[in-house]
Amino acid sequence: MIKAMRKLFLLFWPLALGAVSVFGFAPYGHFWLPVLTLALLFMRVRVVSPRMAFAQGYLFGLGFFLAGVSWVFVSLHTFGQLPWPLAGLATFLFCAFLALFPAAALGLAARLTAHPALRLLVAAPAFWMLFEWLRGWIFTGFPWLAIGYAAAPDSPLAAFAPLLGVYGLSLLTALAAGASALRNRIGLMVLLGLGLVSWGAQQPDWTAPSGAPVTVSLVQGNVAQDLKFQPGRIEQTLRDYLRLVRDGHGRLTILPETALPLFWHDVPLGYQTALADAARARGGDVVIGVPTLNADGRYFNSVVSVGSAPQQGFHKAHLVPFGEFVPPGFRWLVEQMQIPLGDFSRGAINQTPLAVAGQQVAMNICYEDVFGEELIHALPQATLMANVSNDAWFGDTAAPWQHLQIAQMRALETGRVWLRANNTGVTAVIDAQGRVTAQLPLFTQGVLEATVQGRSGLTPFARWGNILVLALALLMLAFAAWHGLRYPRLR
Repeated sequence: MIKAMRKLFLLFWPLALGAVSVFGFAPYGHFWLPVLTLALLFMRVRVVSPRMAFAQGYLFGLGFFLAGVSWVFVSLHTFGQLPWPLAGLATFLFCAFLALFPAAALGLAARLTAHPALRLLVAAPAFWMLFEWLRGWIFTGFPWLAIGYAAAPDSPLAAFAPLLGVYGLSLLTALAAGASALRNRIGLMVLLGLGLVSWGAQQPDWTAPSGAPVTVSLVQGNVAQDLKFQPGRIEQTLRDYLRLVRDGHGRLTILPETALPLFWHDVPLGYQTALADAARARGGDVVIGVPTLNADGRYFNSVVSVGSAPQQGFHKAHLVPFGEFVPPGFRWLVEQMQIPLGDFSRGAINQTPLAVAGQQVAMNICYEDVFGEELIHALPQATLMANVSNDAWFGDTAAPWQHLQIAQMRALETGRVWLRANNTGVTAVIDAQGRVTAQLPLFTQGVLEATVQGRSGLTPFARWGNILVLALALLMLAFAAWHGLRYPRLR
C-alpha cells in the first residue's frame, strides 16, 4: 500500500505543480508562483537520471497545459460544433503534444550534466528557454503561456523584456527557480545577483515620445460568435458598428477583427462612405477588421482604413491552423467544424504600417501578437502598435486575459503603446511600460476613449529580436558541456 501511494504521489505531484503554475499568469497574476513551482520541480530532477527527468518534465507540462489552454475545447466544441468526445480528445492530444517540450528540456539537461549546480543553474534554464522558443515556431508555432509571460508587467524581471524579450524572461525565471532549488550559498548569490541586475535594468528608457498625442476610439461590438455570420444578424451588426463609430470622439478609430462579417467589396458603398465621413468629421481615420477578396479568388483576414488618409490595408500573415488554414491531412477534421472562411491566404511578411490619423500604426490580427519577433520589422517606423482580435471563440475563460498579458509583453518589448480592439474583449490601451491604462469590461458593447502618445526609437529586442537570448542559451549549454568533458568525475 505504501509503495502504491508513493507511486501515486510521484505521478500526481508534478501534474499538480504544472496545473498550479497557471495561477502565475493572467487573470490571476501571481508572478512569483511559476518560480516556486519550477523550483519544486527542479528539486525533483536535481540528481535523477535523464529518463526520470523527462518523465517529471512531461507530467509537469501535461498538468500545465491542461490547466492553461483547455479553452481550446470551447473553440472546438461550443463554437466549432465538433462533437464533445472528439473535441475533448483533440484538446487532450494537443496538450499531450505540448508537454513534450518541457519534458525534452529537462531530459536533455539531465543528460548533458549530472553536476547539480550546472544542471539547475545552466543546463535546465537554457534548455527550458530553447524548447519554449522551439514551441513558438514548429508547425507554425504555439508560444502561448511561455513561462516568461507571467513576468509581465509586475515582476522585477519585466525590466529585461526590452533587452531579451519574453524568452529572455523565461530563461531568467528558470534560472531563479534553479537557484532556489539548489538551497545553498551559490543559489542565494545567484538570486541576489538577479535582483541587483533587475534593479539596474529598470533605469534605461529605450524609446522617446514622438509628435503630438492622438485621441483614439477602440470599438468593442460584443457580437456573439454563434450569431456573427447568421444572415439575419449581419444588418444589425453593420448598424451597431456605424453607431459606435459615430459615438466615438477619437481621431483614430479601430474596429475588431472581422467586425464586418462581409467581404469588403460586398459592404454597401453607402455604408463605406458613412464610415469614412464619420472619420473625416474628426480629421482622422477608421481602421476596420473585414475579410477581403482578391481578383484571383484568394481571400484574406484583413483590416482596411477609410477616412482622411488614402485607403490602406493590411493582410494577416501568420494564420491559425484549423481556424484559418487547413494543415495537410486534416481537412476531414476541419470539415466537421462550423468555421466560416476557414482557408485564408497569407499576407506578405513585411507589410508597412498604416499612415492614419497622423500616426504610423503597425497592425497585427488575432494571435499574430503572440509572435513578438515577427512584429519588429515595423520598427522604428511605427509610432503605435495595434491588434484587432475576436476572442469570442474562447468564451468566458482565461484565454482573453492571457491574450491581454501577451500584448503587455509586446508593449514592453517594443517600447510602444499597444492598442487592442477586441469583439468581446479585452479591449484595452497598454502603455509603453506594459501597464493597462484603460479597458472595457468583457462581453459589453462600447467605445474605449483614450489619448495616447506615439513613440520613436528601438529597444535592443526590437533591434536584434531573439538573437541575444538564443546566443546566451547556447553559450550556457556549451559551458555545461565543456565542464562535463573537463571534469568527467562530476558527471
